[in-house]
This record gives sequence, C-alpha cells and structure tokens, in this order.
Amino acid sequence: MPNPLYDALFQPHAGSEKPFLVLKDGQTISYRAFLKMADGIGTSLLASGAAPGERVAVQVAKSPQALALYAACVKIGAVFLPLNTAYTPNEVRYFVTDASPKVVVGDPKVADELGAIANECDATLLTLGADGSGSLIPRATQIREVEIADRSGDDLAAILYTSGTTGRSKGAMLSQNNLLSNAKVLVDYWRFTADDALLHALPIFHTHGLFVASNVMLLAGGSMIFLPSFNQDDMIALLPRSTSMMGVPTFYTRLLDDERFDGDLTKHMRLFISGSAPLLAETHVEFEERTGHRILERYGMTETNMNTSNPYDGERKAGTVGLPLPGTEVRIADPDTGNGIEPGAVGSIEIRGANVFSGYWNMPEKTAEEFRENGFFISGDLGTQDEDGYISIVGRAKDLIISGGYNIYPKEVELVIDEIEGVKESAVVGVPHPDFGEGVVALVVPEPEGTVTSEAIAAALKDNIARFKQPKHIAFTDALPRNTMGKVQKNIIRDEFGGLFQR
Repeated sequence: MPNPLYDALFQPHAGSEKPFLVLKDGQTISYRAFLKMADGIGTSLLASGAAPGERVAVQVAKSPQALALYAACVKIGAVFLPLNTAYTPNEVRYFVTDASPKVVVGDPKVADELGAIANECDATLLTLGADGSGSLIPRATQIREVEIADRSGDDLAAILYTSGTTGRSKGAMLSQNNLLSNAKVLVDYWRFTADDALLHALPIFHTHGLFVASNVMLLAGGSMIFLPSFNQDDMIALLPRSTSMMGVPTFYTRLLDDERFDGDLTKHMRLFISGSAPLLAETHVEFEERTGHRILERYGMTETNMNTSNPYDGERKAGTVGLPLPGTEVRIADPDTGNGIEPGAVGSIEIRGANVFSGYWNMPEKTAEEFRENGFFISGDLGTQDEDGYISIVGRAKDLIISGGYNIYPKEVELVIDEIEGVKESAVVGVPHPDFGEGVVALVVPEPEGTVTSEAIAAALKDNIARFKQPKHIAFTDALPRNTMGKVQKNIIRDEFGGLFQR
C-alpha cells in the first residue's frame, strides 16, 4: 500500500545495519534497530486508539525513541503533533483541546497533569522519558511489525502549532507531499549523501530539527550524531566525527566564544547551515575568518518548511537568506494589493509551491486571510530582493518575536504581566540579541501607587509561561508611547532598547 513519506524516508532502510544515530556516549543505533523501535511504538499507538488521520500529541524530551515515535506515526498514518518541551501544562491544555488527539505522549514527570488534560479530551495518555522508558515502549514480546498505512501525498502527516500576533496559536497542517517535496529539494540543493554525518543538537519538536535535519538525513541515507541539546563541549568533541551541521545563530555565536573552535577543528567539515532566526553579518565575517568556512543561511517557516537558501556553490551573501529554492516561488509584493514591486523595495514576502501547507487546523477563515487568490501564502515577513534575486528579511509585518529559533506571541506575555499586582499595563517587544537573534524586552507601567519590581514580575512569570518566552530585560516607564489613535508604538520601544544586548 502506498505511503509516500514512509516509502521514501524509512522503507529503503529496512534491514540496514548502517548506523543511523550516533549518541553522545558513542552508542550507535542502526537503521534496522531504529525501525524496529518504531514498530514497537507503533504497536502501542495502535493499541491506544491511534489510526490513520488521528492526531498524536507529543511533549517529550529528545531521544532516539522520540524520533522513532515520529517514524511510527508516519508508518501507521497518524498525524504527528509535536509540542515544545518548555510549555507548561496550562499551555499544553490549549493545544490538546484544539487538536483533539486520540493519544497524548508526555514525560512521566508530569504524567498527573497531562493525564488530567488527556482525560478532559477523551485521549489516552502514554509516557516516554528522556531515558527511553515509559508506557509507550512495549515489552519485547509484544512488539510486532505494524502494517504500513495506505496514505496519499495529500493526507496530513503533521500539525505544527505556530504563534501569531493576534488570537491563539494556529495549527499548521502539513501533508506528506509538503514534507517530502521539501526534503527532496534540500538533499539535492545542499548535496547531502549517504556519506554525510550531521551533527544534530536541535530540538525535534520544531520544523528545523525534525523536518529539515531528520527528513533530509533519512532521505539521503546518512547518519546523525544525535545530541539531547546544545552543549559546547559536546559539540567541539564531536565535530571531528561530523561532515555537516545545522544550527540556530546561538550555536554559532557560542562556538565562536570558545578558543578551541578554529580552522583545524573544522577543516574536514563540508557544510554549516544556519536558520530559524537572523544571523548577524558580523557573525558571518567572524566565522569565516576563524574557520575558513562561510555559513549557509536559509529561510523557512513552520507553514512552509524551507523557502530560500544561499547557494551551495556560488556567493553566500551575508545579511541575506539567499535565493528561492527550486520549485518554490518567492515574491516580494505590495502588502495591500499583492502586486509586484521593484527590486530593492520593501514588501510582503509571499510563497507558493509544493512545500506550502494546506491551512490552519479548524481555522478556515484565518486560512483564507493568509492566502492570495492566486495561491501565494502571505508570510507576515517583510523583505527585499536585490537585482541578483537574493532575498533579505527586514522585519515582520506583525509583532511576532523569534528568539533562539522559537516563536513568541507578545500579547500572550503581556496578558500575564498585566495580571500581576501593581502592574497597570505592559508592552513586549523583541530587540536584536547576539545569541538568540532577538531578546524579549518588557516595558511595564506600574500602578500609580504600585511598588512592583522586576524581580516580582520575573517570579510571577516563572511558572506561568515557558522559559523562552520570559523577558530577558524588564524596564519601567510612566506611560507607553502611543500614536493619536491610542495604539502603542512598539517601534519606538524597539528603537529605545535596540542596543541593549549588543556586545
């Protein structure tokens, strides 16, 4: 039975003893062992009610078993729904309620909280710990080879939630064709082969670490040095065993801060790729001076995977995200009319192609708003395109903050701050940060008689929102800057704090 994504990514490796995952301790997991692990997980999912088209919500630590859970969902035809491990149970409740999954997989440490949420939504809770233990993993005697579900390229493979600047998070529906078409383009464009060993320290609840890195390596038949997270010592120790690396700007700035990271350590490397947040031009320059390598920067979104890339061969222009990928149309248009504009002018970045998602889960009206009549998806980013076709992102039409590669919805943070005793109102913005791309800054107006402190605000936020959303700087003011219509002028706040985190 056809299942395009499984047939391309996983089935070719059935029975292969080639190492697929290399762990921090040196342990290797072959393709055959990985697929057997996926069969065991698939057995558990089917027994718990998962079926083709049903959602499986996942909030677990990165591990080989967590990646095998993705493979299992593809094989049985379930829709994979990964959630950021930093989300609090209260945040998870929204996603589970919205997506109505049949199965929720969570860390055993928060099983009670997640179990209550799963019960509210008539879902089954299974657990998976960072060490690979939990109720998701069946005993060896219970494992059987599960059947490959019959799926078409248009069937949903995943739902990834993305933040906007109005309303709640939206579930981007990604089909098998969306994921597979993009992986095929990237393998070819970035020249990945079975000889590659990718240094993988990214999270796998995000499109970068899951679909860009993992799908590309599965399709190419290479191996991944699979680290739980970014650790400077581990990265430097394992670089000699790698041929390529994908990372966010934070990875590269931190490596450059280490004197051990130099040309000798990286001379054998084939490719360094950066994405998920803007890479500062000075980081490009310093990296090339230190290592002799020029980082390849690209541009993607949760809704589209990768859209543009600097070339493998040819000029990699610092400050740009490169050229539209083969098969993907990227245009700069007038935000109001959708008409094309002259090269060099700032406009709306819009995308059309096989990689573009089908819409937002349970949000037909929002989906319609985000697409032009001719099928171009309105990204919400503003950019320019030079005479050579290279695209530069100059800002966002909305207030979305991207910090460390994660999307942050400012209004969500503001609502929590505004509920704190002694706070009258607040405004949250992102400003340039050398490690994270953007750092979150909160400007707070206290009540006239209030005595609220930045420490009190930080303490109140600690247990209410994920750590990556929490402000890196809290400042106070008598009044927020507003225009004549009463709208807060966040551009003024960004200008005021723009140099706050610069080294």
